[in-house]
Amino acid sequence: MKFKGLFNLKEYFGRLVPAQFIDRVNRFVVLARVEGEIRRAHLSDTGRLKELLTPSSPLLLAPNPHGKLDYKVVAVKKGSEWVLINTQVHSRVAQSLIEKGYLGFRPESVLREVKVGGSRIDFLIDGNFYLEVKGCNLAVNGTCLFPDAPTERGRKHLEELLELNKRGYRAGVLFLAFRDCSCFLPNFKTDPEFGRTFRRALSEGVEFFGFRLSLNLERGELLIKSPLELCESLKNFNERLAT
Repeated sequence: MKFKGLFNLKEYFGRLVPAQFIDRVNRFVVLARVEGEIRRAHLSDTGRLKELLTPSSPLLLAPNPHGKLDYKVVAVKKGSEWVLINTQVHSRVAQSLIEKGYLGFRPESVLREVKVGGSRIDFLIDGNFYLEVKGCNLAVNGTCLFPDAPTERGRKHLEELLELNKRGYRAGVLFLAFRDCSCFLPNFKTDPEFGRTFRRALSEGVEFFGFRLSLNLERGELLIKSPLELCESLKNFNERLAT
């Protein structure tokens, strides 16, 4: 299979610096070993990341010349795969997907960060299609799961999409999966409220989109591997609701 290029991290960050994970100081700061020295790096992903950020895990960092910390965390290596854990680029990756036509059409207009009710939805496409984007970096037994920590904000986004759908707008949620997995499920165990809201959103017309992405380290480029499908158990549940 020929993977298609989507977004170049080297061009965006300037350069990528190899490092090793030492410890997570708090939600936003990690300690990393860079060329034999211990440095502090900003972590934009506030999820638990327990299965990814383990002692001596290889990291990719980007210089952070204008911030208080030395670097930004870009990705971590798990087994043979590099996993993007920099949430700041999710919307740019998603915009590239949208503009290149991977949602099934090429849009005429794409607006980012559109205020809806008490939230902001990531994209408004062609004036009538609201799309929220979520990054997925948790995989268990070949299944990609979201979230890896309870997310009231994520649940509220789904509720906003449900309301928009009821008002006649097209509404969808796009999952960017940075792990090797066969299908996607909401993480009912970690956040049952999100899981129930997600299931209701699908049953009432909110659309699901998903793509599996990988990082080509040599080029520093994110590649599309394949679409990400819902697991059969969730498909079957929604089919039963529809009958």
